[in-house]
Amino acid sequence: MPERSDSSLCPSIRPSKEDDRNLHGSQDPIVPNKPEKTSGLNDSEWESLGNEHNGSVDNGEQQEVFGTEEDADVHYRTMAWGYTISLGVLSLPSAVATIGLVPGLLLIFILGLVATYTGYVIGQFKYAHPHLHTFADAMRLVGGPVLGVIAAIGQVLILVFIMGAHLSGFSIMMNVLTDHAFCSVGFGALGLLICFLLDLPRTFKNVSYLSISSCISIVAAVLVAIVGIGIQKPDEGNIQAVSKGIDLPTGMLPALNIILSYAGHVGFFSFISEMRNPRDFSKALAVSIGFSTLFYMFVGVIIYYYAGPNIASPALGSASPVVRKIAFGLAAPTIVIAGVINGHVAAKYVWVQFWRWKKQERTMGQNSVRSWGSWIVINAVLWVASWLIAEAIPSFYLLLGLISALFCGWFSFGLSGWFWLHLNRTRLTENWKKVALAVLNISILALGLAISGLGLYASGLKLHQGAGGEPFTCKNTYQPNKPAQGLSE
Repeated sequence: MPERSDSSLCPSIRPSKEDDRNLHGSQDPIVPNKPEKTSGLNDSEWESLGNEHNGSVDNGEQQEVFGTEEDADVHYRTMAWGYTISLGVLSLPSAVATIGLVPGLLLIFILGLVATYTGYVIGQFKYAHPHLHTFADAMRLVGGPVLGVIAAIGQVLILVFIMGAHLSGFSIMMNVLTDHAFCSVGFGALGLLICFLLDLPRTFKNVSYLSISSCISIVAAVLVAIVGIGIQKPDEGNIQAVSKGIDLPTGMLPALNIILSYAGHVGFFSFISEMRNPRDFSKALAVSIGFSTLFYMFVGVIIYYYAGPNIASPALGSASPVVRKIAFGLAAPTIVIAGVINGHVAAKYVWVQFWRWKKQERTMGQNSVRSWGSWIVINAVLWVASWLIAEAIPSFYLLLGLISALFCGWFSFGLSGWFWLHLNRTRLTENWKKVALAVLNISILALGLAISGLGLYASGLKLHQGAGGEPFTCKNTYQPNKPAQGLSE
């Protein structure tokens, strides 16, 4: 399923190949009235997953945000499942180098396990309440309208910040490919224009045709960089099992970059809403995060071993000049397309809420001037906002850490614990398994709080010390001689 994201992310949902299915006339809801037994839930457990009004699972045909779509000009529920690699992989070798090999790998692995579980809980929650389209809808259900508004603002902001990270990556990429032939602010504006144009299609079906090339590109770019660094061996074997003398802010920043690699949860509700078969979500999640975690660990170990502690962030910059250009060129589809996916999720949320507020939901399924005009304006506003963020904090590494501190602790971890507690609120002490799961999910909720609090302290301190770089600069934002761990200086 989708990863960051951060963030972020390489799109994980791709168009279904079931061309023989008649979407225009189908009467099947996205979620059946009586959910099938899945993911270890028995019939009695499903009875406990009811909504707060009547104690039963919501009727998907009546409640699903896009309905049955039988009379719509534009169809949204067209997605099948795939896998994801986050752009955050480019910051992981620096993270491992900063805190040491052992804690770095442990964090990647453990956070991957937790992210899999929290994503699974989101799937359960969506399946029990199919009318939910976003985190804001879910928080409104469990905590009331005020928390719903806060979550709505937060989920738009995290996506806008991740879009900004992709524009920052685009500017760095262009500086590398052209040897800084133009102003960095101008490169960022070029990235803004490209992403905006690619974000104009209104359905994930159209946007995600690009996802396969995006996933292939980031894997190919990283592998090329690994081969180049392995041949060059700039600082082979100069590694530490555990880094010594690391203060809290310096140690927290690499942890935040690892957390950001699992930031795709913010889009899960929206992606499930547009899946043809929502019950595919669990297997998509397992394959996605499982593959991503193994890949993250592999990349972190190999690049750190051969490049040593002075690893650039993004990690592609640690290769020789020629290999560096090849790697960044291969990464271009992910840098652009994954940002587009985040932009699409953000714009889709604002767009849906706008027409809900106008009480004209049917406009979303029309090819009218009002429908397209509102979609274009919303996309333009969000991409300009993301460009401003990217130019205000040109440090790729610190920008990713700030995104993680502000949002990922909650969307990828903490709030899922709350959702589980809400689903099982009448059965928390039913047996020892429920008690153990209650403790686990309370701990996950506390984890989200800790990530946010400590992360904001660390990021804020580094920003105050000037580690974010010079805002709105025409200077070269790619600085290979200024590795991530230089933030501790």
